Amino acid sequence: MSLMRRWCWAFGLTVAAVAVSYLLLDRPISFFAHANLASYPVFAALTFIPEPLTSIATVLILVVGVLTLSEHPPARWQRVALTFGFSILSTSLAKNHVKLVFGRTWPETWTQGNPSLIRDNVYGFNFLHAPHGKWYEAFPSGHTAAIGAAATVLWVCYPRLRALWALLAAAVVVGLIGTNFHFLSDIIAGGLLGTTVAAIALRFVGLVPAKPCEETRRRAAEPAAVGVSEPARS
Repeated sequence: MSLMRRWCWAFGLTVAAVAVSYLLLDRPISFFAHANLASYPVFAALTFIPEPLTSIATVLILVVGVLTLSEHPPARWQRVALTFGFSILSTSLAKNHVKLVFGRTWPETWTQGNPSLIRDNVYGFNFLHAPHGKWYEAFPSGHTAAIGAAATVLWVCYPRLRALWALLAAAVVVGLIGTNFHFLSDIIAGGLLGTTVAAIALRFVGLVPAKPCEETRRRAAEPAAVGVSEPARS
């Protein structure tokens, strides 16, 4: 299955999951987290995992970018580092614009007296709402988008540590739900946004083929060709 078809499936499933979460799950989870989980500092600590990613991405792009100006072809780790950096920064820019399109309110009141579900019983989207600080920027989750982009690049490029990348992403999700910082549907959408940007970057620089199954078959066929000599000519 091509990357485009896989993405279309992921997009469709995400839309369905967001709709189900919005209608059935977001509010019960939010009320439960507010009453039972938000006071535990461990959840807040988990939300800080993505915080340094933007700074790390900027440093990687500047340092590794300068190294690629040398006469030597870029090494694979340099391509991975630049892909990582551009994925994080591009995701950050994209989520800012998407947030303004959807204009969703937050579960809790936490800045500038923003309206919220817990304090004001405000719940829903305000599409193309004029900016008002961060009042209407809950959807999608920027934290999830950032860790999703980072984990996707690392998942593809360093598969032996996939358990670690999955654990980091899961920890951020748990932290966001535990602190009641985001609705579940915000997190689902943020995950799709981050992984989409990372997948585009990986494909663009050639770190992932358009059709992974074809690449696997090609590599499997290579050993069979070794030692095959050309027929003798008469």
